[in-house]
Amino acid sequence: MVASPRHQSFVPRFPFLHPGAIGTPEYARSKLKVRQEGNVVIIEGVKGSISGQDRMKGFHEVLKKYPNVKLLASQPANFQRLNALQVMENLLQTHRQIDGVLAANDAMAVGAIEALEGANRKALVVGINGTKEAVDAIKAGKMLSSGQADPFMQACIGTTIAVRQLRKLPIRQEIILKPYVVDKSNFAEFDKPVEQRACPTWEQIVASN
Repeated sequence: MVASPRHQSFVPRFPFLHPGAIGTPEYARSKLKVRQEGNVVIIEGVKGSISGQDRMKGFHEVLKKYPNVKLLASQPANFQRLNALQVMENLLQTHRQIDGVLAANDAMAVGAIEALEGANRKALVVGINGTKEAVDAIKAGKMLSSGQADPFMQACIGTTIAVRQLRKLPIRQEIILKPYVVDKSNFAEFDKPVEQRACPTWEQIVASN
């Protein structure tokens, strides 16, 4: 989150996009069988969008490290669940062995899962955003993981900065949110109702950066 005193506005920086995108395929890669091998496909977001570009950069940077993890195809689904279902159906018809699916958001990951279930096939699926449907899929064992930077915390910090700005209190020019990988080991932490979560104090926010 970047605060701009000049314009007295707050522009989302989305620092989780790139590091989150890197951490998610790194985790998926570690789960792809032995000797870091496997066939994966990427389901992209909107071609040319900043978030889509950042997430693809993260995916490809990690895949370069592991030459035995083969990228079979990379196709856009515009961040939409139904589009991803259709894209994944076509990929399943084209490729006999798909071990992993790297989706640029959770909606597309869920669409890919539906296509896999419809074809009675299995693959490790990861997404990005940490949405409730992703957490539910992880809990059900249908999805491996989701990279996220906690939207609840983004709202907490953004609101805190806005209030402090209005009250003429000191603010940080930049707050970097730590990305997380949500998986079966920690999904419960992200499965709490909003009413049961608490925003950090300004002191805690500053101490974390």
